[in-house]
Amino acid sequence: VQLQASGGGLVQPGGSLRLSCAASGRTFTSYDMGWFRQAPGKEREFLGTIMWGGGSTSYADSVKGRFTISRDNAKNMSYLQMNSLKPEDTAVYYCAARRVHTTTWAYWGQGTQVTVSS
Repeated sequence: VQLQASGGGLVQPGGSLRLSCAASGRTFTSYDMGWFRQAPGKEREFLGTIMWGGGSTSYADSVKGRFTISRDNAKNMSYLQMNSLKPEDTAVYYCAARRVHTTTWAYWGQGTQVTVSS
């Protein structure tokens, strides 16, 4: 599967942004989707996962209650809705995919920059 993330940009603190991840191929439901980010000088951080059917999600504590992951299997899309953004959310955001029943995020999008600043 090939992934392409989009939707990043500059947003003010307290604002919202929705990132999209488009997946190629016909077997999108064979993959769980995940979202990650990497800030300058920091390691890549796991944000959350949505399982292949869309009915189960999990989040890192750092974004729980502010970020929501969803997917539209008919459109081969995953989304990351980000609310109440803070300057410390500034990072490059990545979507990733793993085959169901596996633990390795083997497929990655190219990343999209999110900058939270006034």
